[in-house]
Amino acid sequence: MAAAGVAMGLGKKAALGAAGMISGLGAAVAYKLDQEVRADISLHAPHLPWSHSGNFDSLDHASIRRGYQVYKQVCAACHSMRYLAYRNLVDISHTEEEAKKEAEESQALDGPDEAGNMFMRPGKLADYFPRPFANDSAASAANNGAIPPDLSFITLARHGGEDYVYHLLNGYCDPPAGIELREGQNFNPYFPGGAIGMGAPLYNEIIEYEDGTPATQSQLAKDVCTFLVWAASPEHDMRKKMAIKALSMLALLGVTSYYIKRHKWTMLKSRKILFTPRT
Repeated sequence: MAAAGVAMGLGKKAALGAAGMISGLGAAVAYKLDQEVRADISLHAPHLPWSHSGNFDSLDHASIRRGYQVYKQVCAACHSMRYLAYRNLVDISHTEEEAKKEAEESQALDGPDEAGNMFMRPGKLADYFPRPFANDSAASAANNGAIPPDLSFITLARHGGEDYVYHLLNGYCDPPAGIELREGQNFNPYFPGGAIGMGAPLYNEIIEYEDGTPATQSQLAKDVCTFLVWAASPEHDMRKKMAIKALSMLALLGVTSYYIKRHKWTMLKSRKILFTPRT
């Protein structure tokens, strides 16, 4: 009787184990099939050969200047860059005098004055870029419920970085069959979900570059992406310079250490010490 009970217990455990394995296998197969048949209308932004993407490549500062012009004349109407000040442009894309003129074109809230009132004044180098909307509620009301993101760190905050931003700016097209958009939405396959509230912001010759560069749509997108990369990582060039110096010093120290090991420590490592017993 005891042996029969033990056999029944083992058989029950084996049956439960087999049922669990079958259930797990069935769930895995169902998940795999679901992933294969699920339609995803979002495209992955392919990598582009940026001039600053190499380990020893710096940012194109002429492109940064043009990108600032694109942001100022196109993007600044909706998107803020609240963490960037006009002083950051000095010796990067503008001279100090040019940066001062750029700052003076904006109006900054200051005060209080002697009467205790706030007042508006021309901008200074220390002022941050003005915000297009007073708050998020105003931004949402002006953009059909969508709040335009701040662009200060957008290339670090989005998967794909500048590749994503570039393809997003150039990826507007008609929606495929079966995709219905709500009023005020546009279709962009690089935007998660495909439906984006921002319309296509860039067109050929939408602005005129100061240096005479042809303002094609791809050129505009490339320049503003370079500007946004610099805005998110202003230490980009200095970081690579320091890396080159550090690696050069490590290489020099490595060669010196190898020489000392081979020509100084070899005699010490290979010597043989003998102990003679007392007689």
